[in-house]
Amino acid sequence: MNKKTNLGLKIICLNRKASFNYFFEGLLEAGIVLKGSEIKSIRDGKVNIADAYAVEKKGEIVLINSHISPYKQASYSNHNPTDERKLLLNKREINKLIGKMQRDGFTIVPTKMYFKKGKVKIELAVAKGKKQYDKRATKKNRDWNREKSRYIRRSS
Repeated sequence: MNKKTNLGLKIICLNRKASFNYFFEGLLEAGIVLKGSEIKSIRDGKVNIADAYAVEKKGEIVLINSHISPYKQASYSNHNPTDERKLLLNKREINKLIGKMQRDGFTIVPTKMYFKKGKVKIELAVAKGKKQYDKRATKKNRDWNREKSRYIRRSS
């Protein structure tokens, strides 16, 4: 029996800073509404979601602060690099996210952007911000694991 893998998944952009700054409670996949010049620019890999976050506007979830560079060959029909972009989610998922954001103090942070079967998808994390001492503990743990692996490599 062979396992089915993610053959149609091509990662475009990762948000590594998010896992350092936030505790993740859950992950969610969403589609994103884009223009033609934005898609061309994303295919070139000129996208940044490091400072992006999602908020609720008029009953919809909108991605703010994501930067997609203008496509050079688009001329007059080019897009604004920092436009708000609507995320495609079910009504039930939207209501769940809005409830978490308002009641529990969570935020929605994109963790990665990828192509899945030719469509651009974005992975969202329902996250709670880390305090400074949490970040120090994470850094200390990471350094210790690195030292441990070096020690094990040298000893064997």
